[in-house]
Amino acid sequence: MTRARPPGRIRDAADGAILVEYPDASDSEANASAVSLAAALRQRHLPGFQDAIPGARTLFCAFDPLLLAREALAAEIAAADPAADSGGELPREHRIPVAYGGEDGPDLPALAARAGMSAEELVRRHAATPYRVAFLGFAPGFAYMTGLPPELEAPRRPSPRTHVPAGSLAVAGSYTGIYPGSTPGGWNLIGRAGMRLFDRVRRPAPLLLPGDRVRFESRSPGTVDARAADGPAAAAPEGAPALRVSTPGLWSAVVAAPRYGRGAWGIAPAGAMDPGALAQGNALLGNAPASAGLEIALSGPELEALEDVTVVLSGAPCQAAVDGRPVARGEPCLLRAGARLRVGPVRPGVRAYLCVAGGFSEPDTWEAPRRLAAGSLLYLLYRRGTESPGPGNAPALPAFAAAAEPVVRILLGPQEDRFTPGGVAALIGSTYRVSSASDRRGVRLEGPALPVPGGADIPPEGTALGAIQVPADGQPIILGPDRPVTGGYAKIAAVIGADFPRIAQARPGTALRFRAVSLADALEARGRIAGP
Repeated sequence: MTRARPPGRIRDAADGAILVEYPDASDSEANASAVSLAAALRQRHLPGFQDAIPGARTLFCAFDPLLLAREALAAEIAAADPAADSGGELPREHRIPVAYGGEDGPDLPALAARAGMSAEELVRRHAATPYRVAFLGFAPGFAYMTGLPPELEAPRRPSPRTHVPAGSLAVAGSYTGIYPGSTPGGWNLIGRAGMRLFDRVRRPAPLLLPGDRVRFESRSPGTVDARAADGPAAAAPEGAPALRVSTPGLWSAVVAAPRYGRGAWGIAPAGAMDPGALAQGNALLGNAPASAGLEIALSGPELEALEDVTVVLSGAPCQAAVDGRPVARGEPCLLRAGARLRVGPVRPGVRAYLCVAGGFSEPDTWEAPRRLAAGSLLYLLYRRGTESPGPGNAPALPAFAAAAEPVVRILLGPQEDRFTPGGVAALIGSTYRVSSASDRRGVRLEGPALPVPGGADIPPEGTALGAIQVPADGQPIILGPDRPVTGGYAKIAAVIGADFPRIAQARPGTALRFRAVSLADALEARGRIAGP
């Protein structure tokens, strides 16, 4: 017998994203509904549907509104709502061996003392409990598991560790989880699992998926192979090496189009910060718009050509030269084998893009783009003709315009109601400056603090590009392409898709002002950017 899903309520999270909420359901019912609805939507293969990411109590859906109307997606959701929460499939079950305590669980004694029990009793209770995977987030393959006994709940550490070993079993709040890879982290470590949680060569890559059931088996210290938790090395890039990095510059990495459809695995879409600029550079060389290029932030690298290749620079203006001869933005240039291309400061703006005829090969599509290092190689995905391009053979590159104080359009919500009217007015009526601490995960802003009377923390939910989240210090952060897949901070608004490039090209110290617009205005602006 099937169990009906409670009715959902839809909120706009961006002009290409919605949240399905279950306000009248319990935590377990809401999450189970989100997991089953996500599965149902993926099976429908709707044109323009990009991703479905279950959260603690919500389902986040990303879509291209130029291909899939919001109303059509809402109708699909309403039609799926009465369906069973499991679709008739039995959940997968996993038994995971864990060595509790010792060097692998340094926080176990403190958690036991906090709970008023011995370390042995805490281990017994933790291992005796069945868990359910609610959602993935934070990092690829990181599963948030519910079922933790209330007496074992504990807050995050006051200061996150800079390094948590792969396979570490941890507790935070009402969740337990296992770190799939070595990463910083603020959860309390109680043991080490001897299984690989994320494997690039496995399909699906994560061991644990939303809806799965998990039991932990306590093992003696030293009997669990910690190396089993490490994932395989990244696959070698496709194609042939075309450029060698002599000096890496301030920050440069190979990027391509966003990779949708793996958010439920904890993998961010990534992609270029200024996708229009990348597409323009590719168009100058006859590449597909989404071909991979080199994103260069603030100051670029020096590259040595290993074979004859044709390149072009797009995006923000930058100083560039080949063997000392200046190279103009937007003009394809033939690099002969042995030639050196030096890209200097990017100004005005932040990000320039170096495209190559045939496109670069992405080094690892499972991770966020990695900064170039001296001596690393850039691979050419497809060899193309390398004849020197003649003048007028390529479309003109649009002029770059960087406003001294950009006005950025936003959609209010989805948690606008958690903020006071004064806080919303402060966001719209004040000037904020881009912090030097910004990166591709999030552009941090400095300005009037936005108080959240009910607290900044919310049950973790999927995040949208351009979402403006507000942590406890009240300073807004605009989420970028490498953002956490799920986040637990209230979001007051989202930058509309047409205006995110203004954020991507805003230098540290740039003053920003925000203007609230309607969803219809945001979609109209997106359509103008896309063109006919």
